[in-house]
Amino acid sequence: MDSIKSVIRQMAKGQDIEQFFKKITDSLLNHGDVQAFLNSHEDISFAAVEKSIPSLYQFVQERNQCDNCPGLERCPNVLKGYQPELIYDKASINLAFHPCPLKQRNEEMKHQSQLINSYYVPDDVLQATFQSIDTSDPRRYDALKAAGDFVKEYIEHPSKTKGLYLYGEFGVGKTYIMGAVMNRLKDKNVSSLMVYTPDFFRELKGAIQEKTLDEKLDYIKKVPVLILDDIGAETISPWIRDEIIGSILQYRMMKKLPTLYTSNYDYEELEDHFSYSQKSGTELLKAKRVMERIRHYTKLVTVKGNNRRI
Repeated sequence: MDSIKSVIRQMAKGQDIEQFFKKITDSLLNHGDVQAFLNSHEDISFAAVEKSIPSLYQFVQERNQCDNCPGLERCPNVLKGYQPELIYDKASINLAFHPCPLKQRNEEMKHQSQLINSYYVPDDVLQATFQSIDTSDPRRYDALKAAGDFVKEYIEHPSKTKGLYLYGEFGVGKTYIMGAVMNRLKDKNVSSLMVYTPDFFRELKGAIQEKTLDEKLDYIKKVPVLILDDIGAETISPWIRDEIIGSILQYRMMKKLPTLYTSNYDYEELEDHFSYSQKSGTELLKAKRVMERIRHYTKLVTVKGNNRRI
């Protein structure tokens, strides 16, 4: 009892310890949650209760603080964002802690924020939703429907869903639509990655010297849903086409991971783009090999409308 009385003495702050002990004990035992716990464990002796007064005191204090929650950031509990729970183990009453609803929601939001990743993509695109897209232009209806259908099909049959290839002129909203796809997938707890291909491919060249190329390629290969934004705007080279694009698409094809694209080129124009490089001239066969991994695993949708960047 010495250690218990030491705690009680600190609580009493100059009051008569025995009277304070009885007062605090009566108060704790009259607390609704404590009563419910004791009623569910009829084998608990008063001696065990007496030894557990500090735990009961902390439990009641923190439960009362939870009832008057000041918010997660100002949580006064010993373990911020956690609620105490009474447990009976080995003839003594102890405390266990579990995250409160606010803490759970905060962790969920952190987790969801990690589901959307990007390389060189504007912030407004990453905030896009299907609700925020301007639907007044009927020329974009097919693209919006295809984007919504992709999410629905992917959630139901992830390994059987084809990717999307959004083709259209500058500024018609292709990338923004893909941002909405990412956020809808996030709501379904699906991780995705959008890459602005010209800048990302330039970064990969530097990654060779930094010895981070394999790590970056491994990540982009394995992400559940990959979006290659503005494919065809990059400066093509045999290395980019065969070792980077070809390698990524081959892996994703084998693992049945969908890849989505935006481009100013249709399939034929993108094949022409892939076929020529200043270093190696025209290589139609190699371009066709890459395009086979795009054509047969995506749905081509033309996006029309006014240039919204003007």
